[in-house]
Amino acid sequence: MLAVTAHHHVPPGPVAVLANPTAGRGRHRGLLPRLLERLDAGGRPLRLLTAGTPAEAEAACHAAVADGAGALVAVGGDGTVHRALQAVAGTAVPFGPVPAGTGNDFAADTGFPADPLAAVDVIAAALRDGRTRPVDLARMSAPDGGHRWYGAVLAAGFDAIVNERANRMRWPRGPRRYDLAILVELARLRPRRYTLRLDGEELNLDAVLVAVGNCASYGGGMRICPDADPTDGLLDVVVGGRFDRRTLMRVKPRIYQGTHVDHPLVRSYRARTVELAAEGITTYADGERALDLPVRISAVPQAVRLLR
Repeated sequence: MLAVTAHHHVPPGPVAVLANPTAGRGRHRGLLPRLLERLDAGGRPLRLLTAGTPAEAEAACHAAVADGAGALVAVGGDGTVHRALQAVAGTAVPFGPVPAGTGNDFAADTGFPADPLAAVDVIAAALRDGRTRPVDLARMSAPDGGHRWYGAVLAAGFDAIVNERANRMRWPRGPRRYDLAILVELARLRPRRYTLRLDGEELNLDAVLVAVGNCASYGGGMRICPDADPTDGLLDVVVGGRFDRRTLMRVKPRIYQGTHVDHPLVRSYRARTVELAAEGITTYADGERALDLPVRISAVPQAVRLLR
């Protein structure tokens, strides 16, 4: 799938490293010294970025790129990758994701090993050889001019609503909060009216699931847009129509294999530009809270160069 020609150029400058110590509930926290040691084999000075919050992490990445970083490496999950992508998208600064989070969908779908140490070895070798491979990103923009980049999938249906509910809940802590949010939103499940414009062609539909994928997976290996290819210059749109509670719960496990797209209530589309509108929905991109609908999403070919 990712048989894209390699480019031989990594700009001069130190390698900026963003590490999220809380990624994956902290299970790789003790790994950072070993990761940095192996990254050192890339032959570039390393600069560890410090940040206490996701917003600070994003600002630190922007500052590092502005200060002339030769590359950016993110150690964490899709949330950490999402923050880093805002700074490197559309620039010549190459990027390496080290999968150390709960969900590592962007790294997996763009061909990096699942093991953080193995991924760092791939990145170090690419730095040493000056090798990068371009992949597409998606760029979303709001009517007020705000915009975000994302690498994996934008959720704009039931999953986004559940995320929004879980983020508002103060109790319980940890993953059980998400399970409870699912139960609450399942009880309130109803199809919503969406307006979709795919390369200018308008569709009006009732749906409970809407996902726009640059890559195939979200949520830690759920292949919601199973045919999405981050090198084809297109976005994959998967729409789950008028599901009732029971049908949705029966179909949801099939998303891990990507076989949900065979269900008669599921429709798949492909477009360069997707305009999406619905009442009262906040989207989630790469698992991170993003923009309220309506949004316009464009596939941006070769928007980021990966160190692999």
